[in-house]
Amino acid sequence: MNSIIKIAITLTIALFFSFFAQAQLTGTLTDSNEDPIAFASIYIKGTYKGTTTNQNGDYTLKLDAFKDYEIVYQSLGYRPKTIQISFTQNGQVQNVSLEEEVASLDAVIVNSDENPADRLIREAIKNREMNRKKFSSYQADFYSRGIWRMKDVPEKFMGQEIGDLEGSLDSLSRSGVVYLSETVSEIAYEAPDNFKEHIIASKISGDDNGFSANSAEEANYDFYNNNIDLNNRIVSPIADYAFGYYKYKLLGTFYDENKFLINKIEVISKRPKDNTFDGIIYIVEDQWTIYGLELSTLGENINVSAIEKLTFNQDFTYEPSSGDWVKRSQSIDFIFAFLGFKGNGRFIANYTNYNFKPDFNKDSFGPEVLSFELDANKKDSTYWSKKRPVPLTVEESNNYVRKDSIAAVRNDPKYKDSVDRVNNKFHILDPLTGYTYRNSKKNESFSYNGLLNPGSFKGFNTVQGYVVGTGFSYSKGYDDDYNRSLYVTSNINYGISDDRLRYTARANYRFNRTNRRNLSVYGGTEARQINNSNPISGLENTISSLAFERNYAKFYEVDYAGASYSEEIANGFYLSGRLDYEKRQGLNNTTDQVWFTQSDVDYTSNNPLGLDNNRVATIDDHELVKIGLGLTIRPGQKFQSYPDQKYNIRNEKYPTISLNYEGAVAASNSDYNFHQLRASIYQSFDMGNLGRSSYWVNGGTFLDGDDISFVDYQHFNGNRLRYKLQALNPYGFGLLNYYDYSTNGDYAQVHLQHDFKGFVLGKVPGLNRLNYDLILSGKALFTDRKPYFEASAGIDNIGFGKFRPFRVDYVYSMTSGRNYGAFVVGINFGL
Repeated sequence: MNSIIKIAITLTIALFFSFFAQAQLTGTLTDSNEDPIAFASIYIKGTYKGTTTNQNGDYTLKLDAFKDYEIVYQSLGYRPKTIQISFTQNGQVQNVSLEEEVASLDAVIVNSDENPADRLIREAIKNREMNRKKFSSYQADFYSRGIWRMKDVPEKFMGQEIGDLEGSLDSLSRSGVVYLSETVSEIAYEAPDNFKEHIIASKISGDDNGFSANSAEEANYDFYNNNIDLNNRIVSPIADYAFGYYKYKLLGTFYDENKFLINKIEVISKRPKDNTFDGIIYIVEDQWTIYGLELSTLGENINVSAIEKLTFNQDFTYEPSSGDWVKRSQSIDFIFAFLGFKGNGRFIANYTNYNFKPDFNKDSFGPEVLSFELDANKKDSTYWSKKRPVPLTVEESNNYVRKDSIAAVRNDPKYKDSVDRVNNKFHILDPLTGYTYRNSKKNESFSYNGLLNPGSFKGFNTVQGYVVGTGFSYSKGYDDDYNRSLYVTSNINYGISDDRLRYTARANYRFNRTNRRNLSVYGGTEARQINNSNPISGLENTISSLAFERNYAKFYEVDYAGASYSEEIANGFYLSGRLDYEKRQGLNNTTDQVWFTQSDVDYTSNNPLGLDNNRVATIDDHELVKIGLGLTIRPGQKFQSYPDQKYNIRNEKYPTISLNYEGAVAASNSDYNFHQLRASIYQSFDMGNLGRSSYWVNGGTFLDGDDISFVDYQHFNGNRLRYKLQALNPYGFGLLNYYDYSTNGDYAQVHLQHDFKGFVLGKVPGLNRLNYDLILSGKALFTDRKPYFEASAGIDNIGFGKFRPFRVDYVYSMTSGRNYGAFVVGINFGL
């Protein structure tokens, strides 16, 4: 037998088996008007095998053999239909039409003493936990697809060219699909919080190396829980406390094909901007399970201003062999609009092949909640045609072809070279405005920031005067995703008043993005705030100084060189260390320039304790070597394993613990040598419909620190401004003087905060329409001085429309018999 015949026979056999393996029943599901029914459930009766229609009502159902099947077609609002099908050939077409379900109130006896819908909801609430636990463990196959469209995208935003978003936008309409992805995975769940997903295939339109963000855990919205986490905790219509949030109206009843009485109930929020849904929920009489739902919430309800509307559709079907109502399909639709950008999108999920009696053991679950099969993002179109349970729409098919073609062109080395040649051209104004040179083939770039751009002005302070500067940077990726990379920066700034040029440089090498191993070396000369955590930002100090003649930031100069290293040494254990040489000297004010002279205020000296007659804090010239070691522990941390990355997920059940050592050795003045030990514990956790709480407790002690430099004291983040260009630091103080409580002895601080997320103000008539959030906090500080206490009440999300950057806190300070309060306005521009 010659080789040609062998190849022909081999291909024929392979083709036969591929056709058999891909045996498919196809068709379109429509209503009585021949309009398509989108995202309906189609499944083989008596099994957990099925599919979902796409937006056009098209479906593809994979079948194992040529034989007779009973196929169930079901969608909310329509009468389910079971059809006996004799499946004889691959690609066999079965178009089906469903009639609209008429929900009747004829069979309902209306008692004037009680709303009939309330009785049904009470029974659903009573049985909520039992029904939730029915699905306490299972395995299933999962498919997800996400699409995100943008419309009428502006050509420029804040002066910057937006372009065509990697070929996503049509050049005329400035509209198009900017994101399209698919995921095929195997999932396992065990209550209360064990979840594992293994992604077999992942695809992103136009990105051969990308991995889809669609995961089963993130799509697992369970309305049997009291709350649904959507930034805010949105209350389920069958939550234990649902009657405090909703009104209900029985729209009618009908019998499904299994003779279950289904109640169609309208869900109406009592307060329009509360953390609630509106829509329809279907409840099964006697079993009190969810038959299906279509519920919507607004961006105002979840405190995400960019979102206009978010709609959930879930479809459940009854499995007689087990008596379970299982979720077959889910779709999440969203509409967004913000700062001239608008669009919509949809994420669909399809669940098949459930196993409600999995053989789990102690090794079935662990901290890893997501993993990828080797080459999961390299599956070809044949694979996807075979595995995709929900057919692509014409729009989606065209997008794959278009984006993949564009990506092939743009990833071609010749194309990249041509783009680099155009972009790397040097222009006459580049020395002033900045310049970037890029070599895409080598994944490297060099940038110069220029002298006349918004970033060139570094602010004003009374030590340096106006500060201007520029910088250089170099980046190098050793793979296409920059998992292993080098980043080098150098900054130069000039203080006009003190006539000093200062410079810094840093090189950071990232070994990978799995254990986050990083090595940095750095050095230079700079003027630093004495509290190195910078409690007052450069822009805040500029405004406070020039407009109000209050120079709160205090500085010293340091020549330094050092190195640092950090790594996640085991899951949830982070180790860091640094070694620095520092040569320090004090600085004095060199200017008293102001924009608006205050008759009763003058600039203070650069001595941070100049107003405290009993303490001095001069910075004399000295040198030393500083050592820092840190260990952070996150118990119960879970993670997602991507082929070249690791994404960590903090477990809210446990606090984060940090242990640190800081010391100085070889100081030019031996009194300046010291050792400091400190520890902190932090936790943020959900309180259901009550909001979200957090706490941070920090304490430490100095060994041999009696005569150290004031720079090395433990400083605390205070505030003396009545405005902040961000919200008040939840782990700082609202009215504490910046350096009054700085210490070289024992110390401890406690910070508590609770964000009600609309729970309180959302229930006050009138105020509930403003969509404000109430935030309460309490703080305490203990040092060698008398204790300091603060309490505050803040209102967040203040503004109009989608522009809500303001927060106002009233802070009350209690210490040493000096009690007083003040308002602090925060402006959340991220400055």
